[in-house]
Amino acid sequence: MPPPIGGRIAGLSLPPEWAEVFRAAPRHIFAPDVGWDADRRRWIDRVTDPETWWATVYGDTAIVTQIEDGATELTAETVVRTANYTCSLSAPGVVLDFLRLLAPDPGGQTLEIGTGTGWTAALLSARVGDRNVTSVEVDPRLAEQAAANLELAGFAPTLIVGDGALGWADRAPYDRVHVTCGVREVPYAWVAQTRPGGVVVAPWMSASGARLKVRFVIAADGTAVGRFHGGATYMLLRGQRDPLVPIHGERRESPASVDPRRLDKGGAGLRVALAGLLPGVTVGGGARNPVDGTFRLAVRDLASDSHAIAVAPADGGEARVAQRGPRDLWDELAAAYLDWVSWGEPGAERFGLTVTPDGQRVWLDRPDSPVERRT
Repeated sequence: MPPPIGGRIAGLSLPPEWAEVFRAAPRHIFAPDVGWDADRRRWIDRVTDPETWWATVYGDTAIVTQIEDGATELTAETVVRTANYTCSLSAPGVVLDFLRLLAPDPGGQTLEIGTGTGWTAALLSARVGDRNVTSVEVDPRLAEQAAANLELAGFAPTLIVGDGALGWADRAPYDRVHVTCGVREVPYAWVAQTRPGGVVVAPWMSASGARLKVRFVIAADGTAVGRFHGGATYMLLRGQRDPLVPIHGERRESPASVDPRRLDKGGAGLRVALAGLLPGVTVGGGARNPVDGTFRLAVRDLASDSHAIAVAPADGGEARVAQRGPRDLWDELAAAYLDWVSWGEPGAERFGLTVTPDGQRVWLDRPDSPVERRT
């Protein structure tokens, strides 16, 4: 099955300028011979099943190319035993969304954080010229494979092995910064290395559970002001992953003042509000226990060693919560939820994010209307 031609890929209708870019950087060059179709949860193998391989490569799906930072070999057996995916060839639809938000101009200096397979570096090179693209990758093995893929595709951007959180100051200032890994806290280095009026796009994946595309524009004073543009789930920047820490402290049990199922249904708007009201607090995705049918939602703050888990019974009776540590996290979460309700339950599109040297701040409707930390 040959790669598609014309103005479509993976069923996407591409604007002319992007159709040309996608044709210039064929996705199959950057796809591994074997990998994991993350959406359909199936193994693909170019040799043993070329038809499925080609259909997946030119479908709108992410393909997992590494697990556990390469410590475990990716095979059909190992990939189903872990959720620790650490590199993938991103789905064309979300790649196109980010590139359209980035809107790079030909000739514009562009920094990419997270080279991965090299595909988006190739797409950027086709758009702005490879001499204008700098791509940073923390994993030397991934960087080596990306370099080989890019050479095969006929592109030669500047490739750096290093910590993407630091950007790459040697070629700053940049007109555009394209981030291909999820971030909880936006590193100010990316902002500082972008010229005023420049654009940074990134997948924002807050501790509170928001998973959103964010597009920043850099103001004259070096502040980045951004709004959210729909959902996106990416692998976190390695330096921002939560460590695995045991839960400590004596349990304090009580009725849950707000049913965890109601909190879980708050959607992205609530998750963004929680990022502002309870910064640094991790809110898990609600899950139903397949054994007893109970619904569970957990909250954690590593900084204070505090934890809470609320459990709603399968029969719809009263939910109960167990809390540990110095903070009553469930009570704080319930109060923050009621704040969001009092604002009219705004969706994610009404929120934004400002990044300064002092950190990031969530706001509602306007940058001068911050969503303040609860005390």
